[in-house]
Amino acid sequence: MSWKQRWSFVRMALGMRRFTQTGQFGDGREAAAAAYVEANARRGDVDDVLATIDTFAREQSMLVNVGDEKGRLLESALIRANPARVLELGTYCGYSSLLMARTVPDAHIFTVELSADNAEVARRIWTHAGVADRITCVVGTIGDDGATLDKLAGHGFGAGNLDFMFIDHDKHAYLDDLQSVMHRGWLHPGAVVVADNIKVPGSPKYRAYMNEQQGTTWNTVEHDTHVEYQSLLTDLVLESDYLG
Repeated sequence: MSWKQRWSFVRMALGMRRFTQTGQFGDGREAAAAAYVEANARRGDVDDVLATIDTFAREQSMLVNVGDEKGRLLESALIRANPARVLELGTYCGYSSLLMARTVPDAHIFTVELSADNAEVARRIWTHAGVADRITCVVGTIGDDGATLDKLAGHGFGAGNLDFMFIDHDKHAYLDDLQSVMHRGWLHPGAVVVADNIKVPGSPKYRAYMNEQQGTTWNTVEHDTHVEYQSLLTDLVLESDYLG
């Protein structure tokens, strides 16, 4: 890890409280990432945009998107599921939505983001990559007494038509938000849910639930991996098939 990345990590740690409240770290790194992409990545080249975000996260300021190592796990799950409708919880700067749009070009990606500023950053990046027409960002949070779920219903979400979920937002909300989607009846047997950061920062309630429901409601595989953009901190990604 370079000195610049270490300093970025320190600033990120200091800004964690603000991040949990607002979705941004308060040092401008999210908007800087979009500007970096616009200045350095080839317009309309999704692969180059993703690689440019990775470069920014390694060399400029660390980002909390899924990153390249865990991104390969997400890609593998997407290819296996071959979804038409994808729901992501936690857009951040739009990296994982972009990766999913590249991996399953016939799918439409719907992503929920707490921060309107992050949503704007993500749209800038998607526009530069040329995939903005295949990604819809809804600003809100699942835990708002149904308002955001109602917005998603207005985008066509309904009984049994959700094929794939990627969960990468407030770690404390993983289980509650998954169960809110389940209560709407949107998932169908065979739908796949992938959850990031199960070990770091950690979502123990979600992991315990998946262990308890193994073989009944869910069939889950735990993938050993690392926290994004470094090789020292280990992490877990859970890949779960919904059994109905």
